[in-house]
Amino acid sequence: MKQFIRIGVDLAKNYFQIHALPSEGAPAIKRKATRRKMREFFSQIAPCCVGMEACASAHYWARELKAIGHEVRLMPPAYTKPYVKRGKNDAVDAEAICAAVSRPGMRFVPIKTAEQQAALMLHKTRELLVKQRTMSVNAVRSHLAEFGIVAAKGIGRVEELLELAKEDATLPSATMMAVKVLGRQIEELEKGIEDLEKEIAKAHARSETSQSLSEIPGIGKLVASVIAASIPDPSVFRSGRDFAAWLGLTPRQNSTGGKRSLGAITKAGNRYIRKLLVLGATSLLNVVSKRKGGLRDWIVGLLAKKPARLVTVALANKLARIIWAMMKNGECFRTEMFAKA
Repeated sequence: MKQFIRIGVDLAKNYFQIHALPSEGAPAIKRKATRRKMREFFSQIAPCCVGMEACASAHYWARELKAIGHEVRLMPPAYTKPYVKRGKNDAVDAEAICAAVSRPGMRFVPIKTAEQQAALMLHKTRELLVKQRTMSVNAVRSHLAEFGIVAAKGIGRVEELLELAKEDATLPSATMMAVKVLGRQIEELEKGIEDLEKEIAKAHARSETSQSLSEIPGIGKLVASVIAASIPDPSVFRSGRDFAAWLGLTPRQNSTGGKRSLGAITKAGNRYIRKLLVLGATSLLNVVSKRKGGLRDWIVGLLAKKPARLVTVALANKLARIIWAMMKNGECFRTEMFAKA
């Protein structure tokens, strides 16, 4: 059985580039493998460290190779890029991955289970349908406005708008047909979103971590379930600030020579979770006057000095740090920090 100290794999749809290193300083074995040959190759070698970029199908192949006995490490693609010597092809990328996985300071992505990926798929599909619903509603509003038919803002006013169009006998038949098509599409999207939210609620009920996180003020089933599915191992983040930075909720740094210089919020990282946290923080500000405790005092003190929108982002940052601490230490949220008045 062949032995390697580490292997870099450049993933693709049908063909995979393998860069295997027998020992430090020895010539590497470079091979292109099909999907079927991929399993055959790794089943015929001794267990070793396998590095891959955390891209499409990476978690699937990580689970497959772990089942064979290998130690699989996933890395963000941006962190492997500096190890590319020159040019761009599969062999060069596989060599860079093999080099990057050996670095002591490299950060790795926790491997998700099939259930966690399924939960994330529910969230991503729901987000897609919400976008399509918004597009359809905006199309109805803009088209009917050209014929003098308008309604108040809000997704709840769409039915009123469609009813006004139905009662208007002056509308051309072609316009009515287009409105009916958009109306049916909005109705189907609403049903799809409702079904997905029911499945998300079931996934939330099955996860102890998700149920624990939902005890935090401003954190509902959507936020709790997507974080529980996205962060299998919170210890990959050294602190709550690292977790908040991963979400793009911390200021951008441009420090040098011992001089600390902070800029605007980076907005880097997971946009979906960041958006949900900011929305949760926004709703929390609306009820802060009805609460008491340390968290409430912190919010009120910040509101006295800063604009509400800035406080919303700062609160989202603090919620992210609370989430990381609870997941890392296995603690429950201390309700006295934000109890009802």
